[in-house]
Amino acid sequence: MSELKVLSVVSEVFPLVKTGGLADVAGSLPLALVAENIAVRTLVPGYPAVKAGIGKAEAVHTFDHLFGGPARLLAAKAHGLDLFVIDAPHLYDRPGGPYVGADGKDYPDNAIRFAALGAVASGIGFGLVPAFVPDVVHAHDWQAGLAPAYLHYAGGRRPASVTTIHNIAFQGQFPRQLMPALGLPPHAFAIDGVEYYGMIGFLKAGLQLSDRITTVSPGYVGEILLPEGGMGLEGLLNLRRSALHGIINGLDTEVWNPATDALIAAPFDARTIKARVANKAALKGRFGLDLDAKALLFGVVSRLSWQKGLDMLADSLGTLLDLGAQLAVLGSGDPWLAERFTGAARANPGRIATVLGYDEALAHLVQAGCDALLVPSRFEPCGLTQLSAMRYGALPVVARVGGLADTVVDVNEMAKAAGVGTGVQFSPVSAPALQGALRRTGALWADQPTWRKIQRNAMATDVSWRLPAAQYARLFRDVVAERAA
Repeated sequence: MSELKVLSVVSEVFPLVKTGGLADVAGSLPLALVAENIAVRTLVPGYPAVKAGIGKAEAVHTFDHLFGGPARLLAAKAHGLDLFVIDAPHLYDRPGGPYVGADGKDYPDNAIRFAALGAVASGIGFGLVPAFVPDVVHAHDWQAGLAPAYLHYAGGRRPASVTTIHNIAFQGQFPRQLMPALGLPPHAFAIDGVEYYGMIGFLKAGLQLSDRITTVSPGYVGEILLPEGGMGLEGLLNLRRSALHGIINGLDTEVWNPATDALIAAPFDARTIKARVANKAALKGRFGLDLDAKALLFGVVSRLSWQKGLDMLADSLGTLLDLGAQLAVLGSGDPWLAERFTGAARANPGRIATVLGYDEALAHLVQAGCDALLVPSRFEPCGLTQLSAMRYGALPVVARVGGLADTVVDVNEMAKAAGVGTGVQFSPVSAPALQGALRRTGALWADQPTWRKIQRNAMATDVSWRLPAAQYARLFRDVVAERAA
C-alpha cells in the first residue's frame, strides 16, 4: 500500500491553539493516520500561540502580498505533528482568540483571514511546496471552506478534496461585495458555486465543490439531511447524499489515559477503579464542594450555550438536589447561562459549584473525579467529552442526538440484563426528560454492583482513532483513485 499525502486545513489544532473539539480532532487524527500509511501535514494560521509553540521553523515560501500584506509559509514539527504555518502578522498577530477579539466580537476581517487559509491550501495543492504535494486537501469547517473552491476555480489537474463538517451551525457567511477581495472569479457567485442566500457561504462552498463530504458521526448525517438539523444546507446535502459520509470522532487515548494522566490526583484503570475516590475528593476540594463520598457527583465540561442544553440543566437543578447529588460545572460561554450557574452555586454552597473559563488540567480532573458527566445537548455532531468520560469511568448522561446516540449505549432494562450498557440516554431533548435521566442515574448509583459493571463496560469501550482512522484512510484512497480514473 503506497503512502498517501494529505494536507489538513484547519483553524485550530491542539495543543497549540484550542477553542473546542475541532482542535482535538485536528491534533489527533493525523497521528492516527500514520498506521494507515498516510502522511498528513496540517496547515494552520500563525496566531501568536502557534508561532510561540512551534519553536524552530523553516520558511518554505514567501508571499509578497497575501490578502493585504507580506507573509511567509513556515514548515515546522511540534507535538508529533508536521505543520505548515501561515506567518502573516497583518492577519493573525492579534491579542484575542482565533476568531474573536478582546472585545468579544468577531474580527471584522474574518472573511479575509480565512480566505487566506483556503488560498494557501490551494497553492500547496498545486505544488507551492515541491517537497510536499498532497494527494488530498482535507478542509475542516467553514474556516477552511474556500480551499476546495480555490482548487476548483483554478482549473487544471488538482488534488482530491474533502470537507468535514464539525458543526453545521457555524457556516461563515459574508457579504457578496467581498468577491473581488477574495480573489474568486465573478462566475463563482452562483448557486452551484459559493453563493448562499445572496451571501458568500464559506461552508457552503466546501460542501458544493469538494469531492467528498464527511461529518463526525453517522447519526449526525441523518440529522443534517432534515430541515431541523441542516440549518439551510439540507437541500444541498441531499443533492450530494452519495458523497456524504459519517465517521465518528476518536479520542487521543495517550492524552486521555487515566492510568498515566499526570493532570489527575491519582492514576487508575479498570482493575484499580476504586482509586477514583482520590480524584473525587480532589475535585470536590478544587470546587469547594462538601466532602461527602457517598453523594452522587455530576460533572459538566462544556461551552455554556443553548446548543449544549445547559439551560435545561439549570431548569433541572431542583431534581438534582432532591437526589442528594452534587454538581461541578466547568465552562464558559453565554453570560446569562454563566450567571444562572454561578447564582445556583451561591444559593447552594457545598452542593453546586461553578468554575468559569476553560482549564485543560481541571477538565481532566472533572472526568476522573465525577461519577457521571452530563451532556444534554440539543444537537451534537459527535462530542468528545462523553468519550473521555467513558475512558475515565464517569457514566455519560446524554441526549439521544447525533454522535451522543452513536457512542453511548443506554442502560435500559434489556441492556442492563445483558450487561452491555455504558451510560444513560434521554429523549426527547427537554428538561422533563433530562430530569427523568437524572433520576435514572440516581437509581443506578444506589445499586453499586450494577454501577461498577457499567463503569467497566464504559472503560472497555474502544474510543480511540483506530477504526475511524481506517475509515478516513479508505475514503481518502477511494477519492484519489476516482480522480485518477
